[in-house]
Amino acid sequence: MTSPRRLLAINNYFYRRGGAESVFLDHIGLFTAAGWDVVPFAMQHPANLPSPWSEHFVSEIEYGGASGPLTKAKQAAKIVFSLEARRKIRALIGQARPTVAHAHNVYHHISPSIFGALKAEGVPLVMTAHDLKVACPAYKMLSRGSICERCRGGRIHNVLLHRCVKDSVAVSGLVLMETLVHRSLGLYRGTLDRLITPSRFYRDKLIAWGWNADHIVHIPNCLDASGYVPAADENEYFVYAGRLAPEKGLATLLHAAALARRKLILAGSGPEEESLRRLAARLGADVGFAGHLDQPALQRLISEALALVLPSEWYENAPVSLLEAYALGRPVIAARIGGIPELVAEGETGLLVEAGNAAALAEALSALADFSPAKRAGMGAAGRDRVLREFSPARYRERTLNLYEAIC
Repeated sequence: MTSPRRLLAINNYFYRRGGAESVFLDHIGLFTAAGWDVVPFAMQHPANLPSPWSEHFVSEIEYGGASGPLTKAKQAAKIVFSLEARRKIRALIGQARPTVAHAHNVYHHISPSIFGALKAEGVPLVMTAHDLKVACPAYKMLSRGSICERCRGGRIHNVLLHRCVKDSVAVSGLVLMETLVHRSLGLYRGTLDRLITPSRFYRDKLIAWGWNADHIVHIPNCLDASGYVPAADENEYFVYAGRLAPEKGLATLLHAAALARRKLILAGSGPEEESLRRLAARLGADVGFAGHLDQPALQRLISEALALVLPSEWYENAPVSLLEAYALGRPVIAARIGGIPELVAEGETGLLVEAGNAAALAEALSALADFSPAKRAGMGAAGRDRVLREFSPARYRERTLNLYEAIC
């Protein structure tokens, strides 16, 4: 590749909204520090970080708000194929010719309409799969609370038949239309030079669903553990940190906490909060709801816990929250599902249990609580050492640079 090297970094949001945005922004920081000229492309939003390129961002869209039929129709069209995004990416390429483009989440706001424009301009293009959208129209291979792979083999009509998105005929129908258009135009398989998966599980799953193995590269997420300081002491509680959503297995966790008679703190917010509060009261479980916490408070909460619990009941990818617990010197108890087992050394850095099994999870909570503080600290230290060795920012940047070199 010739100098100066310029990275076109693409994501719907340009602020730390969630896990995908954190990976996206950390990626920008790593390549900026390595001397790359990084040009972001995102959606306009009041919370965005400042950027000299923001005039090229696509117009803000926030779905779910009150709007008339015409506005909803325009939004639906943008979900499927954004002409504005395609026009603006072409103008941006003309002004700042990138060496390589790296996309993260583009669904529904930017849309993959930009991929064809990048391909036509000869810009090498990679995308990180933060979820399973490129295979499953509904993102998660989850339907009505259960793992679902009915759409495998191109049978995508199942997303509408089973109302997989928000249990809505209208929304599921729109997602079906979106998927049909994207696949007929080859907006993913026909334009991406490589697809990156943070977990081996996602790589294997996408290959099983028909993706070419030669076009999928496994690059794990990273974490700068130097910014995480383990606590000197621990307290008598377990902690969950993340979105309070049905697929996270939190109802199972509350039943387990009640069975084990252990204190649990949930840090985060989401659509399940009220139902979880009611469930905790009905079970008589000792559960605290901490809400959304800033990073210092969240790190302190995790670092003083007996362990972080990740009871997911869907195909998790490569949760950064697990790496954060390790960096803070804490062991984990996690569900044996998706990419999670790749990150947990059974008995060394944490414990794995069957997803959705409250009794097994309760046993794990009790077992880990009965360990000596020294043993728990040793498990946490082993996790932190693994983060430092295998998931460092330097290793992530090296792996990604090697990929860029291979396609440019």
